[in-house]
Amino acid sequence: MDTFSLLGQGLIAALQWQNLIYALIGVTLGTAVGVLPGIGPALTVALLLPVTYKLDPAGSLIMFAGIYYGGMYGGSTTSILLNTPGESASIVTALEGNKMARQGRGGPALATAAIGSFIAGLIATLALAFVAPWVVKFALAFGPAEYFALMVLAFITVSAAFGDSALRGLTALFIGLGLGLIGIDLQTGQARLSFGIPDLLDGIEVTTLAVALFAIGETLKIASDKAAVNEEVLAVKGSVWMTREDWKRSWIPWLRGTAIGFPIGAMPAGGADVASFLSYSAEKTFAKKPEEFGTGAIEGVAGPEAANNASAAGTLVPLLTLGLPTTATAAIMLAGFQQFGLQPGPLLFTNNAALVWALIASLLVANFMLIVLNLPLIGLWVRLLTIPRPWLYGGILVFATLGTLGANGAMSGQLGPIRFSFELLLLLGFGILGYLLRRFGYPIAPVVVGLILGPMAEQQLRRALAISQGDALILFQSPIAITLYVLAAAAVLFPLWMRLRGRGEVLGQLASDED
Repeated sequence: MDTFSLLGQGLIAALQWQNLIYALIGVTLGTAVGVLPGIGPALTVALLLPVTYKLDPAGSLIMFAGIYYGGMYGGSTTSILLNTPGESASIVTALEGNKMARQGRGGPALATAAIGSFIAGLIATLALAFVAPWVVKFALAFGPAEYFALMVLAFITVSAAFGDSALRGLTALFIGLGLGLIGIDLQTGQARLSFGIPDLLDGIEVTTLAVALFAIGETLKIASDKAAVNEEVLAVKGSVWMTREDWKRSWIPWLRGTAIGFPIGAMPAGGADVASFLSYSAEKTFAKKPEEFGTGAIEGVAGPEAANNASAAGTLVPLLTLGLPTTATAAIMLAGFQQFGLQPGPLLFTNNAALVWALIASLLVANFMLIVLNLPLIGLWVRLLTIPRPWLYGGILVFATLGTLGANGAMSGQLGPIRFSFELLLLLGFGILGYLLRRFGYPIAPVVVGLILGPMAEQQLRRALAISQGDALILFQSPIAITLYVLAAAAVLFPLWMRLRGRGEVLGQLASDED
């Protein structure tokens, strides 16, 4: 069956009234939470992950996709109005968007971001539908050794891509890998690192870890920063609509940003932050008025925001076809699949084809819903920004706690007359861990990736060694595996070479200045 037929069947499923309601709830929740200051798409998805826990898999994943896209849309609002990027990909939007807002052109900046996101999301989702089946055919050639090499590539690229230091990224990754060892060994049945606590025999819940690290950790960090708590909100002045000149200057950057963002998002070492920075550089190069960059050029909002959202759809290619999360948000989405016993990868398209294509089609539906929500309701989203920070983050703590209790927080312990939930104790402990990681500049995403992919990597390694009767050379005999190891090495060495080269150029410039 060709892609058009499968996508058509997915659209029929996505347009059922109950799935439309799930999508509408998802995009509304995702946008509403995503526009709140300091809350990017990853934190939005992590915070709302428990909401989908009690739904059926199809409805839950459709709502989850709506939350994901809504969070991506909403993140641009805080970047433009508050100069508060929710994640690294929104930094570029803030460069020009906040300058436009300070000039009273916050409305056109928000409008070009919303329309650019819609166009990019639409084109990139269609590209996802046509690219994913080809990647699946390639992935079906993978054996245990190739899958282990793929996991190594995921570990290295995620660790090297997040944060300023590859060493800190690897340190965060090993924290996640250590957490992934907790529980019963699936092959021997022996308990590992459970310390006699029955609640740890099933391992650490990914949902609990994700909500704690992203929501609780961010809340504690904001609470410890007086300047962040007292930050003022900027108002949108004038019309929210774009002028004819704005449209003329925006439509080419929208298409160019889409063309840059999707393939980079689909790369294992890509990501929305790389795509948005490249798009900004391209727009500055091709701009007819480059002198406006740095003072509020609308191209600097349109291009990177389109690249950002196209990259979000591109990220779903390795996630759905290979089970490979390349961003923090993708790692949380992987947890969403796993809470229903679904493992993204090539077999997902074979065993759960109807669900996968309904999910892809729902992204198209969610995209149309978001453009309807965002343009008329910009004024409403701006009012949400006026919520005082103490109330906002106090609400996040309550929501995260109730969500964890609802998902897997049954009372499991007793201290004297007090009964308590061990899951809530883990939530608090991991929340403090998330704060400490932020406090000392360690990335968060590798911890979640280590917990999710660590047990899978261990299982594939054991299978490969069992097939070869203990011969470790089997890990390096396949051309696919060797290629993946070379890519992993390049992911570490190339940024290091670029840093050393940049440092050498700076030292050379200083030496020439002294002469």
